[in-house]
Amino acid sequence: WLLATPFLNWPLRRAGLVVVLLLAWGYLPMLRFDGVDGNFAGALPWRWSATAEDRFLAEASTAAPPLLTPASEVLTLQAGDWPGFRGPRRDAVVTGLSIATDWNAQPPRPLWRHRVGPGWSSFAVVGTRLYTQEQRGDKEVVVCYHADTGAPIWIAEDAVRFEEPVAGPGPRATPTFHEGKVYALGAKGRLHCLDAATGKSLWMRDIAAESGAKTPTWGFSSSPLVAQGVVTVFAGGPDGKSVVGYKASTGEPAWSAGEGVLSYCSPQVAKLGGVEQVVIATEAGLTAFQPARGDILWKHSWPLDGGMARVVQPAFLGDTDVLIGTGFSVGTRRVHVGHAADGWSESEVWTSRAIKPYYNDFVVHDGHLYGFDNLFFTCVNVEDGKGTWKTRGYGNGQVLLLADQGLLLVLSEKGEVALVEANPEKHKELGRFQGIEKKTWNHPVVAHGKLYIRNGEEAACYELPKAGMATVGK
Repeated sequence: WLLATPFLNWPLRRAGLVVVLLLAWGYLPMLRFDGVDGNFAGALPWRWSATAEDRFLAEASTAAPPLLTPASEVLTLQAGDWPGFRGPRRDAVVTGLSIATDWNAQPPRPLWRHRVGPGWSSFAVVGTRLYTQEQRGDKEVVVCYHADTGAPIWIAEDAVRFEEPVAGPGPRATPTFHEGKVYALGAKGRLHCLDAATGKSLWMRDIAAESGAKTPTWGFSSSPLVAQGVVTVFAGGPDGKSVVGYKASTGEPAWSAGEGVLSYCSPQVAKLGGVEQVVIATEAGLTAFQPARGDILWKHSWPLDGGMARVVQPAFLGDTDVLIGTGFSVGTRRVHVGHAADGWSESEVWTSRAIKPYYNDFVVHDGHLYGFDNLFFTCVNVEDGKGTWKTRGYGNGQVLLLADQGLLLVLSEKGEVALVEANPEKHKELGRFQGIEKKTWNHPVVAHGKLYIRNGEEAACYELPKAGMATVGK
């Protein structure tokens, strides 16, 4: 106003300035803050407009009831299933699948797509069952959908709501299937064990109350891990209650151990030095536990300052080395773990700022890691930590590896699905399509030749074209 009106007298300019400021002040209350994307750009719709959750709840209120499930059905894990966060080994690697790579001639075929409640959970897939978590009004729910149709089979509700302004409402962790049961951790720390066939509650523990941990800024995000009869999650409690374990069959406390109090990572099973162990990344570094008893086997110190937390999963190179990534310009470190008769040892191999992953997990293939360095998708040599290429175009997305063909399936922050060669020499995208809409931070899943994706508003399933399949209509 002042720049545009130098020709007016000052009383008039002053009065106009007051009007402009009043209009601006009156405009702001008409907007609603709907969080930010990975680049911290805010969404500001009109305050009176319906939220995605409002639209979903209105639609769900008129939907058909969930399908009936035989109470006697026993579900077991089969080849090709995806039993939890980032797959069977939590490394986002798919094996035993070959797909057609010319998506212009043979694009992925849409099977279903529908609204879901908000949340940042991914999927677990067992046969024709698809498990995830959502927020539905004042209830946090675990939902079992039919994997082929998207129709709900059962819904398990808990009267809990978590919400924070940046990422919005809803649970963060992915359910885990193990021996006929589903384990799910809610955003406020309630750990549920449910019958996988019916959704019936078998037991529940409040890890926040039992560990003395406060609800983290972004909510409890640890996807449960079952190993040697114990289900473990990161709690972040004080006094040796960083990670807590419960007997998977009964929910009785098994152990608690560790000192890290800040992490949005999930426990991960690894076999290092020939010994099975549970590894977690926290603000303190890496810690490895004996799965059944919780004994600390080894620790690698790499502390973070200023209340920072680690978010991405560690990656394992053979049975001796671990990669741990950290955002906010810190970088990625390769750690060597040794095991001898006199105990364990660990040492830094290299630390690199070629990739600084915040909440975007990476994959490893043929001596190179592929993942996100903020808005750049990049490739890094794991021998020396040096980057080989980087590119834009996917925002802060997520990636999984189709290992048999050396292909990367990238889910962009805007819901696009891209097929990229796992080529350390150069970036080469083979195909891309719009899978879902709006901000997408959830991890993609591939099971039984189908791609499952979701975000805080909708979920979709696509059949991936098989290698050598004839092109329909050609």
